[in-house]
Amino acid sequence: MERKAEPRQQRGILWRVLLVVAALLDFTILELGKHTVLGWVLTCAALIAYALLRLRALRGAGRLLRWASWLGLLAVFAGILYLSWPPVKPVPAVAGRSAGVTDVVHVAQGDLTGVLTEDGAVEVYAGIPYAQPPVGELRWREPQRAGAWDGVLAADHFAPMSMQTQNLPIYSSLTRIIGYHDYAVSLSDNYRPPVSEDSLYLNIWKPAGAASGLPVLVYIHGGSLQTGQPWYEDYSGEGLARDGVVVVNLGYRLGIFGFFADAELAAESPNGTTGNYGLLDQIMALEWVRDNIAAFGGDPDNVTLAGESAGSACVTALCTSPLAKGLFRRAVGESSTVTAPQPAHSFRLMEEALATGAETKARYGAASVSELRQISAEELAGEMNFHHHITVDGYVLTETPYESYAKGIHNEEAQLQGYNRDESAPFILFGQAKLSNYEAKVRAAFEEPYASRILALYPAATDAEARQNWAEIYTAVLFTYGHYCWERQALANGVPVYTYYFTKDNGRLGAWHSGEEVYLYGNIPDGSSLYDDADRALSAAMKGYYRNFIATGDPNGDVLPAWAPSDGAGTVLEWGEQIAPREAPYAPLYDILDEMYGYGA
Repeated sequence: MERKAEPRQQRGILWRVLLVVAALLDFTILELGKHTVLGWVLTCAALIAYALLRLRALRGAGRLLRWASWLGLLAVFAGILYLSWPPVKPVPAVAGRSAGVTDVVHVAQGDLTGVLTEDGAVEVYAGIPYAQPPVGELRWREPQRAGAWDGVLAADHFAPMSMQTQNLPIYSSLTRIIGYHDYAVSLSDNYRPPVSEDSLYLNIWKPAGAASGLPVLVYIHGGSLQTGQPWYEDYSGEGLARDGVVVVNLGYRLGIFGFFADAELAAESPNGTTGNYGLLDQIMALEWVRDNIAAFGGDPDNVTLAGESAGSACVTALCTSPLAKGLFRRAVGESSTVTAPQPAHSFRLMEEALATGAETKARYGAASVSELRQISAEELAGEMNFHHHITVDGYVLTETPYESYAKGIHNEEAQLQGYNRDESAPFILFGQAKLSNYEAKVRAAFEEPYASRILALYPAATDAEARQNWAEIYTAVLFTYGHYCWERQALANGVPVYTYYFTKDNGRLGAWHSGEEVYLYGNIPDGSSLYDDADRALSAAMKGYYRNFIATGDPNGDVLPAWAPSDGAGTVLEWGEQIAPREAPYAPLYDILDEMYGYGA
């Protein structure tokens, strides 16, 4: 009898262990997938019911029935995940509890109110329309000015992000864990932010209370012109608003909705344009700022235009657009440009844009643009990979930015620009080089004699050297070389340039692509253990430089270490363990790239 009882006892222990494992797995999926509280309640009920079933009804049951009960439990779990799928909800303008509603502000379209941050120091106005929804017949047309609204608009939630493909919530959670290392367990974020073609809205952060004549920053978000949103916490305007800046972040059309080109569209346009709808959105937002920002205490004659990654590429394009002249005074570019003779990304010539547009129409069997406009935005969002490039359309851009700068055509009075040490890290995470494939990678990327010259400049004898060399070459070609071109173009036109090089390591993104933003915009969370006192001191200095530049065009002031403007000798200001000038990285490689791309020829 004892020998028979022993296996039964072991089975009892085993099913309890399996039940605990199943519970932990399901709760993990519920959390990472942002499922609603209903899922947690139903899962707890299902676990209790199953435990009672095993202890009573299935006690002593046969193996087949026991395994069938496990399958039944898994089916119940699947049903619970379906029933508790996170709903789509707008993102609140203030995370946590708001300190209240602002006074009424009057703009051209009507009256609106915003909300105060929890400490009452910053007013936030979210989801203000600056253009009509670009849907239906307005898809792939120049943006139209927003109409008036009735009553008082409650600008307390961010508008949908521009139409784009979205990953499952669990993917985003894993990205926060693996990439950012800052995932926080919470039951207050169990929803998905909306996406929509109707996304031409902007958000404003300002110091609380009456104000006038404050400097203004207009920020364009990145995301390869395919993804992104104008409210992400790293570049939220709250940090700079606490230092007396009025900050505007804007949504604009992305992917196929913002950068699709077609000859039929050019023919129906009163301006003969196609392919740059996202840039036209940005220009209309700048016009809205010019006409309305004084109502928020901002100075419409003291606007700085900034962007990161693809947003920075847009900034550099708008610096030579005739339509943007007079809409901003200064430019800030972080980690991308389209100013090189042959931009490394986010840019293409019209011939390629039109050919890709024709291929898209053929894929959908559309004989006309009218037919393509009948296809749902959700279906077309899958075309993002083919349409995320600025082009020369003869209207927004009359020629390439490189050609305009060579003629002395530009809109900015001063530049603050720069890049990070490890720009390439997220882009080659799964495509790193090793000694066995390093030479082949370089030769595949560059023609002769440049490939051999680059290999001689970056020799590798170990896997570690090959990996580091490839990361540096990728960073220089895709990101920093364009900044070197932009700096020289500005200096040739008498524009002062301040160039930074961000190298600070931390427990989060470090000096990866976009890692500087949380420092520059003053948004390091107070309670985050991923940053130490040195990080917070560096952020205070970076934000101080930034605030000064936004206000006057010169980042120097207060007790900050002196930052001399660039003199063309390749000096940058390092933002890292120390703040000090140093020689710009990759200078020998730039000589090869100048020759390869024909800079100055």
